[in-house]
Amino acid sequence: MKRGFLSAVTAAALAVVITLALSVAGIASERDQRFFESVEGHWAGPGEVVAGKYKGTKFTCNLTGKTPEHRAGMTLDGICRVGLFTQKMSATVEEVGHSGYHGTFLDGARGKGLDIVAGNVSGRTVVFALNRNALKGTMAAKLPDPNTMMVTISVRVENDLVPVIGVNLKRTDSVAIGAVAQD
Repeated sequence: MKRGFLSAVTAAALAVVITLALSVAGIASERDQRFFESVEGHWAGPGEVVAGKYKGTKFTCNLTGKTPEHRAGMTLDGICRVGLFTQKMSATVEEVGHSGYHGTFLDGARGKGLDIVAGNVSGRTVVFALNRNALKGTMAAKLPDPNTMMVTISVRVENDLVPVIGVNLKRTDSVAIGAVAQD
């Protein structure tokens, strides 16, 4: 149970973390930066593994997002849990010169995590490319309103992207976005 929990929670937390950070363009545009800033604050909510060996495993996450002062990107820290088991989550994504955004979840693909290698922000949706050795996948996140974030992680199986994890987060704090406070 514990090993399955860690795999499911790792993937779910990765989805949330990736939601916060990338753009295909080498330099962060104002639009991308607004997207990053819109996910600052405290988020919580349920997730579920929807395919694969651990299908049906449900979990909850509590995460805090921050943006760096002098670079475009995002850091997210928190925990996810299933039952009595808790897993610390941590991820960082930053603009790296003119080569775009790069980041790691936990300790990256060289350790037990994943690498964030590319992405695109389009309005209130972001899609990112994920890599870990032979595993290739994507994460799509939508912010339908300032207080809701819906995340889906999919993995490539031959020529298809198969959804494996879904997470629905709600804002749990009041955060000023621009000049308007969001509750």
